[in-house]
Amino acid sequence: MTEQPTAPQTDAPIEASESLQAETPRFSDLGLSEKVLAAVSAAGYLVPTPIQAQAIPIVLELRDIVGVAQTGTGKTASFVLPMLTRLEKGRARARMPRTLILEPTRELAAQVEENFNKYGINHKLTVALLIGGVSLDEQVKKLDRGVDVLIATPGRLLDLFERGRILMNGVEILVIDEADRMLDMGFIPDIERICKMLPPSRQTMMFSATMPPEIKRLADTFLRDPKRVETAKPATTAKTVSQFLVASGREQHDKRDVLRTLVRDSKDLKNAIVFCNRKRDVQIVYRSLEKHGFNVGALHGDMDQRARMATLDGFRAGRITLLVASDVAARGLDIPDVSHVYNYDMPVHAEDYVHRIGRTGRAGRSGVAITIVTDLDG
Repeated sequence: MTEQPTAPQTDAPIEASESLQAETPRFSDLGLSEKVLAAVSAAGYLVPTPIQAQAIPIVLELRDIVGVAQTGTGKTASFVLPMLTRLEKGRARARMPRTLILEPTRELAAQVEENFNKYGINHKLTVALLIGGVSLDEQVKKLDRGVDVLIATPGRLLDLFERGRILMNGVEILVIDEADRMLDMGFIPDIERICKMLPPSRQTMMFSATMPPEIKRLADTFLRDPKRVETAKPATTAKTVSQFLVASGREQHDKRDVLRTLVRDSKDLKNAIVFCNRKRDVQIVYRSLEKHGFNVGALHGDMDQRARMATLDGFRAGRITLLVASDVAARGLDIPDVSHVYNYDMPVHAEDYVHRIGRTGRAGRSGVAITIVTDLDG
């Protein structure tokens, strides 16, 4: 088997055999512009992932789309690449973005911005990031100069709209990304408000790893005759992840002992994310691991943006081996080549389990997911 360059995504490239390349269309077959194809080629990719191969032609036909795909399948590029092709015509006006991408978290928004910068190297597009935890003045200055692509979390976007600092009537394309995560975080009323502010003639794309009834209702309300693209059954785990349960006593000190033993005994552990259900437990487990000499960092929703990004950067770069996190890190984060995931706490919902263990086994690699269980988890 030989390795072939494959689909651009927020993760490392997926390995593909020659037979797979023969069955799958290349990016040059999908209708993307020469500028976009040059950027994709420069990044070393030839073969799109299934979600990209199906979604990109639909987006270029100006059709509304609902995409259902597992994490780690290159979903972001499936809307970034055709959007770049579309945006080659026309230009931005002050305070009137041409496209709007809604993300549930600051980290996900920042990753989409990275994708636009990477694949838009041959374009002179202006990209603005509207997220909390950073200077409002700098964001407003960028809006005043005119923005082609606006990537935002719902709260900060509504804040600026209510201040009269942004106009929404020039939006040609709307992307609602990680829709099921939006639901979990209580953003659906905000999404409905935002959709009503936008021109009805826009093109709308919605992407989600699962499709609960509330998300289907949102799609039925705000999308026009959308094409549905589904590359995996909802709430299914990746086949590249080996999954294990390990029994523990019910006391917290018992679980911490089990976790430390598991980490020490893992011969092939390169790095790992340890998931806790509560922010308070993230700090407790983090301090415990630090006390016992582990190279560890913490990530949860109460941290300010600068601290969160510094921790993520340290983990990506290998300066931090163990990352103890709440579910803020469970969906969509670009943390390539994570060898292990430990569920210190059993997650409440099946979808949360799927997304947590989806941090490993990404882009064709193998991974290990271990869940610590007590008799209370039955």
